[in-house]
Amino acid sequence: MDRWPAAGPVFYSENFAPGKDLSYSSSLTANKSENKSLGGNLTWEAPGNVTMSLDAHHSTAVSKPTNDYGSSTSIGGAIFGVQSQTINFEKDLPVISYQMYPGIDPLNASLITPTGNAFRNAYFKNEINQLQLKGHYDHDGDFLSSIDWGFSYVDNKVRSAYGFIQNETWGGVDPRGASFGAAAVPDDFFNLTSLPDKFKGVAGSNDPALPPSIYTFNFEQMAELLRSQYAICSAPQTGVAAEGTCLANYTNDRRIRERTISPYIQFNGKFDMFSMPAHLIGGVRYDETQVNSSALVPIPNGTRWTGANEFALTYGANSFTSLKGRYHNWLPAVDFDIEPLRNVKLRASYSHTITRADYGSLQGGLNIDSNPRIGGGTGSQGNPNLVPFKSKNIDLSAEWYYGAESYISVGYFNKDVKNFIGTTQVNTSAFNLRNPGSGPRYRQAVAALGTTDNLQVRDYILRNFPASSQVTGTSDSGLLNGNIFGLPEDDLFNFQLSQPFNSDQTANIDGWEFALQHRLWNTGLGVILNYTIVNGDAKYDNTLDPNIGQFALTGLSDSANAVAYYDKNGIQARVAYNWRGEFYAGGAFDPLYVESYGQVDASASYQVTTGWPCSARSSISLARAVAVTVARTISLPSRSRAMPATQPACGSTSDPRRRRPTERPLPRGGGLFGAGAAHNDSVGHAN
Repeated sequence: MDRWPAAGPVFYSENFAPGKDLSYSSSLTANKSENKSLGGNLTWEAPGNVTMSLDAHHSTAVSKPTNDYGSSTSIGGAIFGVQSQTINFEKDLPVISYQMYPGIDPLNASLITPTGNAFRNAYFKNEINQLQLKGHYDHDGDFLSSIDWGFSYVDNKVRSAYGFIQNETWGGVDPRGASFGAAAVPDDFFNLTSLPDKFKGVAGSNDPALPPSIYTFNFEQMAELLRSQYAICSAPQTGVAAEGTCLANYTNDRRIRERTISPYIQFNGKFDMFSMPAHLIGGVRYDETQVNSSALVPIPNGTRWTGANEFALTYGANSFTSLKGRYHNWLPAVDFDIEPLRNVKLRASYSHTITRADYGSLQGGLNIDSNPRIGGGTGSQGNPNLVPFKSKNIDLSAEWYYGAESYISVGYFNKDVKNFIGTTQVNTSAFNLRNPGSGPRYRQAVAALGTTDNLQVRDYILRNFPASSQVTGTSDSGLLNGNIFGLPEDDLFNFQLSQPFNSDQTANIDGWEFALQHRLWNTGLGVILNYTIVNGDAKYDNTLDPNIGQFALTGLSDSANAVAYYDKNGIQARVAYNWRGEFYAGGAFDPLYVESYGQVDASASYQVTTGWPCSARSSISLARAVAVTVARTISLPSRSRAMPATQPACGSTSDPRRRRPTERPLPRGGGLFGAGAAHNDSVGHAN
């Protein structure tokens, strides 16, 4: 997106000594997610116009791999002999081109040797138990119409576990040299695949510098060959796998338990103001949450220099740590509406709402990424003491119901938001880990060789410091491969650690909503149109130094949708086009923008018998949603709970259309804490 300047090179070129690899790799990602839900409720029509309801719910969501390799796995392959390479970022598609040393054919399958590999095993489970007690009292007085009250208890448990096995054989899986590893793999394992057509329509895909073709290979086929010949899963360099599989044992096990209590009370009033019917609804909800976060994380106790720019950590015993957090909020809300003319409604609302931090940010434990580079490594740590985003909201709207199930409306909203979650990054050492690529041995090698070429420096250290290194093989160019271990006299490894925090910055978001619904007489046909304009006062400035932190909002964009529907004779069908404008999705050094895109959704249902419709739904993306790396550091999170993502094929559905104001009763338990509100952290907007 060339109209936005970005800090960083747009064109990069580098020359290499013999031994640089041209990588061909294959990956496999395969997971199964399963949602289960069970609930029930009791209602008692008590004496004195009182109705009591008890609602209980249990739901789980589980995600795990579907195979014996893991949830996200990769196997590397390479042809060694890249002389130079260039990367061009001028177009949406970064274009990489390369030049091989004379005599080395990058499309000769017999030269491809297997290299390093990693098998990552992840498990996720979310369990929610909820209990909600609601009461409703019908008063039917001159002003007070009814009172709603209730109490909710939510016990939410989240577990995310992870482990990996890895082989740092980036110079070739066979210790005798790359040619031996290449000879172990039949040439027909590799398939020559054209490249430009895979990015058709993306700017840069027709660049003549883009390689016309690459080799691909079947992951499972290659994995089984390497398992049998090189024991990559039964005897990996890092990690331990379950017997007979490549499924790594869990070394990271993070668990969160949130317990929330939420009592509320709501008063519903109706009256005439200047002979015009009006309603006033007000109430408050108290929300108190306790967070317990425990984490089993691996503790690194050493480092290895395994390739030209590849390093690995060694691990000792795991350690369990526990952290706690607690917060509470008072969430008031008031909603007023008046009917100055028949079928015309004016509304005004004020409320406080919260959005809780995502689970990844709440997880405790310091985790160091397993593969630092020569310049340093990265890591992260959660923060169970994060408090929710809090928003103070003003909503104004005018609605005109000009026909049966037809209306036009315009609304204005204004939100003042605080407690944004940002990420702080600290450069520090960790666990006293040393950098074997920066120390006395490295400096002696550079002085003796007169070069900083890592392949030659590694060869020198492997030959001259056998007590602190391990030779595992020889490259085809005669240079040694192996592990160089970190020593106490080496420089400390620098790690850039990131941790979420609640920013003291605030932001204002405002905008307009326009809506039209029109039913075409008694045909059952109708249309719905919506358009939303959003503005924010904290935008990311791409022209500033990316090393200077910025407070910016992510995900803000205009949106629109158009719906055509049919609803008659037991048949419901709808086709919707949804559009979202371009928005900033995050990042500082590499700011990320998502281009505007559109999507078509279609659904249909037929009511077999009263209350039991059967339905089907499909979705088609009409426009490509391209994530263009060209910025933002603080985000408005969305948070997924364990409720099922899909509805039953047959079951009750609700009519999304709005009713005329004379057909809109005051909510029974709606407003502040209505049905399903146990899953919603926001104070509701009364009808």
